[in-house]
Amino acid sequence: MSAESSSAERSRFPAFYKLSVSDRVRIIHERGWVSAEDYQALVSGEHTLKIHKADKMIENVVGVMGLPVGLGLNFLVNGRDYIVPLVVEEPSIVAALSSAAKVVRGTGGFTVESTEPVLIGQVQVVDVPHLSHAKATLLQRKDEILNLANSLHPQMVARGGGAQDLEVHVHARAEGGDMLVVHLLVDTRDAMGANLVNTMCEGVASLVETMTGGRVFLRILSNLTDRSMVRARCVIPIEHLTGKGFTGEEVRDGIVLANEFASIDPYRAATHNKGIMNGVDAVALATGNDWRAIEAAAHAYAARGGRYTSLTRWYKGEKGELIGELDIPMKVGIVGGPLQSNATVALDLRLLGVKTARELAEVMGAVGLAQNFSALRALVTEGIQQGHMTLHARSVAVAAGATAEIFDTVVERLVESGEIKIWKAQEIVDQVRKESRGAIEATEQPAIDHRACGHGKIIMLGEHAVVYGSHAIAAPVPLAVRAVAQDTKSGGVDMFIPRWGVEYRLHRDPAHRDSFQRSLGIIFDELQLTERSMRIEVFPNVPRAMGLGGSAAMAVAVIRALDQHYKLGLSDEEINALAFRCEEVAHGSASGIDNTVATYGKPLLYKRAAKQGDAPMVRELHLPKRIPLVIGISGKESLTAVTVGKVRSAWQRNPALYDGIFQQIDGLTLQGVEAMQQYDLERLGDLMNICHGLLNALRVSSWEVEELVQIAREHGALGAKLTGGGGGGSIVALCPQNREKVAAAMRDAGYQAMEVDIG
Repeated sequence: MSAESSSAERSRFPAFYKLSVSDRVRIIHERGWVSAEDYQALVSGEHTLKIHKADKMIENVVGVMGLPVGLGLNFLVNGRDYIVPLVVEEPSIVAALSSAAKVVRGTGGFTVESTEPVLIGQVQVVDVPHLSHAKATLLQRKDEILNLANSLHPQMVARGGGAQDLEVHVHARAEGGDMLVVHLLVDTRDAMGANLVNTMCEGVASLVETMTGGRVFLRILSNLTDRSMVRARCVIPIEHLTGKGFTGEEVRDGIVLANEFASIDPYRAATHNKGIMNGVDAVALATGNDWRAIEAAAHAYAARGGRYTSLTRWYKGEKGELIGELDIPMKVGIVGGPLQSNATVALDLRLLGVKTARELAEVMGAVGLAQNFSALRALVTEGIQQGHMTLHARSVAVAAGATAEIFDTVVERLVESGEIKIWKAQEIVDQVRKESRGAIEATEQPAIDHRACGHGKIIMLGEHAVVYGSHAIAAPVPLAVRAVAQDTKSGGVDMFIPRWGVEYRLHRDPAHRDSFQRSLGIIFDELQLTERSMRIEVFPNVPRAMGLGGSAAMAVAVIRALDQHYKLGLSDEEINALAFRCEEVAHGSASGIDNTVATYGKPLLYKRAAKQGDAPMVRELHLPKRIPLVIGISGKESLTAVTVGKVRSAWQRNPALYDGIFQQIDGLTLQGVEAMQQYDLERLGDLMNICHGLLNALRVSSWEVEELVQIAREHGALGAKLTGGGGGGSIVALCPQNREKVAAAMRDAGYQAMEVDIG
């Protein structure tokens, strides 16, 4: 996929579900869906509702309950891309919506129309002496009533809204007699409008009594918002329905038949429409709208003919295509109280990017139709239960305590067992952990395919100072980046990194490459492969921009994949040198330590060359026993080029001061070599703590890093410090006795944690 086509499909994120939460947030930030401020709020959790604000929202507050915020992807509505925030606890909804939207997007997307956002206010009048006369009077003098109502909300009128019309209805009472009901039709623009309409009804009550001679009783809005309607439509050719062993015709006809069942049977219609509301309610919650009112309107509208029926219609088109339509009342708002009281709502609305309440209603209509299509397609093919199983297993695995490094394995085995129960998941978690420990004890190093692989890394001591000629201790961790190269007929070099959401074609002209392409483009230029037609697929197990050597590991993996595929015969020294050139482009002033560890995969003491052309000092460290560590991952990007640049600017302003700090770090590092080789872990922990203090003095830490360091120390780590460039990224904690406790505490605080051994 070219860079141009990729940018045109802003809501398409291949394999998004495989990414970590921090990577998902980073990608939507890079694509421009969230601002820098919202990005920081998401990665830090600052957007979540705080207890003191909750206390102002309702009575008797004692806590705050959280619900997941997921993203519905692939939505193309009226020719515009949307990422749709969804607040929902049921695990199948987000995936089903994204899948359905992907199918519809391939056929032109959803077409949605809407009426003006009109809300009905009702004024009930009883004991009217002359009903026909009262009705005629109200209609003749409706302008007086409307003018009075609008005088109560002049700002709404100034925005183009306000009371637009008046209707009068007469209803028979069960015990005899009639009642008269006045309907105020109020355009509430971008507000939900409930309080506004209620105020208008209260305000005109006395005038209505005077005109009718009756007694006004109830004065309140109606939640049957059938004057604020949305019609969503999609057209799907049958070739887009083929799959899972079914022809397109079979799927189309099955969906049509299933919809017919819902249209004639209220028992089926209730479940059918509930499926529609699965998607609609999730958007309503995410955007601070009254989902209960939306539900009431939808179900009342479904029963408007005296019998409850389907809200959708699916039928066969003239060309054999499947056509779906949804008609639903949809009165929503994008301004008002929830925006001020709940920061997540405001963030979600900015992410969605709607400009008006009508636009939000139209997106929600598309979501409802997409959810209905997904449910019906599942029912008429493999059945709904099979589609739920894997997603349900993920929730059960979390409840059973499956950590990030074993999560996928636990889910797979849980699904295979057919027992999607917490007790079964706990059994599998225990089994997988035992297997993992046994594998580490039975082998010298974790098994990694070195043929097309680059290692991740941690720096135990010496980061930043190493750029200025000091020593540093680095070690590989059991994370790697793998790459595969294969020939294609595409006419260019296509790079795919599904886990990071990266798809692009390498520009042959270096002048047209972005920063990411400039770094890896050096490889293809140097190896004279730019003119070849190939596909490079990269599988990173190193989190991106988390201070764990991801860019160097990727460079080494890509070089090795090309070397293996094209039989170039590159030595490790040549691979290392080429990866270093990539690092210089990626980080500016690179020390060379990341690419060296990525290439050789051994613990080492490193010191960069004193002058250009000389070789760096690299000494492998032989440790008597494995050193147990916990890596804490903050989720905030560690932009090494930025932190290295800040340190350089400070050094240039005051070289004597900063040279002194670098010398202190160098001394700590050399002492660290002795401590590691003597397996003096208490001394090593002290050195790590002091080194972190010096790095903090260089101003390369962040509050997330400091929180992780504090958590590690409070739960028994002998030492804890940032690792890598800082500014976010990761920390490393020395935990010989209580590694699981430290890792669990980090996860409880909302961070990722991995237990690793080095040596």
